[in-house]
Amino acid sequence: MLTEQQQVRAHRELDKIFQSLFPRHGLPERPAQRQLSHEMLAAMSCGKTALCEAGTGIGKTYAYLAAAFLCHRYRGLQGLPQRPILISTSSIALQRALVREYLPFLSRVLEEGGLLSAPISVVTRKGKSHYVCDRRLEQRLSRVNPERKNRRNLEALYAMRQRLDLDEAPLLSTYDGKKIAVPEVCDCGARDCRYLRFLRACRQEGKFLFQICNHNLLLADAIHRRDGHPPILPDSDVLIIDEAHKLPEAARQMFGSVLGREALRSVIDGLKQEQYLLAAQNLSLAAQDLLHHLAELPEETCRMADYLGGLDQAGRMLEKIQHHLNGLLTVQTSRQLDRLCRTVRQFTGVESQFLYYVTEDDAGGSLLCATANDLAGQLRHSLWKVERPVILTSGTLAAGGSFCYYRRETGLTDGGKVAESTAASPFSYREHCLLYLPERPPQLPDRDRQGYYGELAEGIARLLQASCGHGLVLFTSYTALTAVRELLARQNLTFPIFAAGRKQARVLEQFRATPGSVLLATGAFWEGMDFPGDCVSMLIIPRLPFSFPDARQQRMRETYPSLQAYIRSVSVPEMQIKLRQGFGRAIRTETDTCVVAILDERACPGQRYHRAVLEALPEMPVTGDLQRVAGFYRAVKTDTFCQNADLSVGFLK
Repeated sequence: MLTEQQQVRAHRELDKIFQSLFPRHGLPERPAQRQLSHEMLAAMSCGKTALCEAGTGIGKTYAYLAAAFLCHRYRGLQGLPQRPILISTSSIALQRALVREYLPFLSRVLEEGGLLSAPISVVTRKGKSHYVCDRRLEQRLSRVNPERKNRRNLEALYAMRQRLDLDEAPLLSTYDGKKIAVPEVCDCGARDCRYLRFLRACRQEGKFLFQICNHNLLLADAIHRRDGHPPILPDSDVLIIDEAHKLPEAARQMFGSVLGREALRSVIDGLKQEQYLLAAQNLSLAAQDLLHHLAELPEETCRMADYLGGLDQAGRMLEKIQHHLNGLLTVQTSRQLDRLCRTVRQFTGVESQFLYYVTEDDAGGSLLCATANDLAGQLRHSLWKVERPVILTSGTLAAGGSFCYYRRETGLTDGGKVAESTAASPFSYREHCLLYLPERPPQLPDRDRQGYYGELAEGIARLLQASCGHGLVLFTSYTALTAVRELLARQNLTFPIFAAGRKQARVLEQFRATPGSVLLATGAFWEGMDFPGDCVSMLIIPRLPFSFPDARQQRMRETYPSLQAYIRSVSVPEMQIKLRQGFGRAIRTETDTCVVAILDERACPGQRYHRAVLEALPEMPVTGDLQRVAGFYRAVKTDTFCQNADLSVGFLK
């Protein structure tokens, strides 16, 4: 903890950064951002945990970076031990932005302002499979036939002699990347191994001011420490968890087991590499159904039981291979096989201490998860047990203005040690946004009727005609997305419509590059995607994003006295947080304008979730009139935007 005098000096310097240094370098002063940074610094200085919700446009990244730097600086001036600042994120995109944009800019500002004598040092920490193994790289190069290898891929492979991070080699083939990655069992013992030198540098005191990792590595380190194993990450002065709304899902996977396509394919590839081709072929055939199901997005009606047949078939073959090849495989492949066998056994058996459910993986497929019953307790006894200041920040931590749901989910229930703050977005939603909640039929599709998808597609088409495309439609299931896509194709709409499937990156690039187009999406597109400008001027949410019922929800339901209490305490807060994440795709800059349409009858005025929807979203005008939607675009958009759209009342009927 900092002394009172040091805290006063640190807060004064924080004002200098935001009121003088940042504006001098083109970053305008934002009072809400400065206030948020002061609250973060206060929590860091007193060794507290702080939940900091920051609306879109606040600039929370510079808020916590500046506060953490000053906390570290004044710890040194006070003679306290100076350890790294650890930042945990959920996305690679944010990690890259921190390393390439935010921290270099902050470093220049602080150096020119006399608060820093040398550039800020930063390193990104990842799992070992993200780094090059020199021995495996040379083995791969010795086996490559240059005449048969793609030239660009070959050049990328040779370039890895100067690169360590595989994520920074976009031209390297996925196959080559797997072949040269550091294996799970790293036993080369080479003194000149670049990976081992990298690890030693990361552990060197004072080498890096900031160390950046993802939530999974952060939790892996916490589990190692809890179980008495050597830590993965260094002790830190401050822990900052950005994108903190993703921490519970990461914890559900880390405090249990997961099974996806990659684990099966890795074992199959390992068997092929070691020339056990018949075993690889038999496993591929036995796991064919399971791999097919895992390649698809989980649906609303999806249950763990849907995967049991494929799991059982793959499990029997894995046991045979394990029995027949015992002692013949390399250590690496043998350990992969053993782990996969244990994981499959866990999913085909039923262990009372685990909850089993299905979720979406990062590649648009399914991931089978078995997680500990008491997730909050696991976090309390591992992650929160370490004595250090912790800042958890995100744009969506509170539900209905309360942090209670997030606190319960993460085990942060000690009110005396946990501070809370909310920084509202500076964007003018009242002027730049319109919420469309249609009245009852004929405008609103009825989910209980047989022709629901047809009515939904017609309603979506009317809204997209009003906005002349420029739309994003966020579905809660891939089934609904597919049905509506096929029906919209019959509407003779004049703008391109893209549908996000497994090749998400490619579709996203096409959508952004095609003005006036429409994107139908689900899953990962609910959050973390930036669509500034006119790209998304119409955001349509056909159904409120309530979680699909699974074993996790059922177990939580049993802890509440009634279904109504469970819905009020769990289902609605979860929905509100997800809805706010989806809404965040609409307005990304101060000049963006957008209509947000929710076509779920339960959100309409007088219906059971109308109030919950309004509580979740920023205050803005609400209408159920399509004519007002047309008028909104005439008022806020340029002639270029509307030049190909007929916004007459007749057109909208």
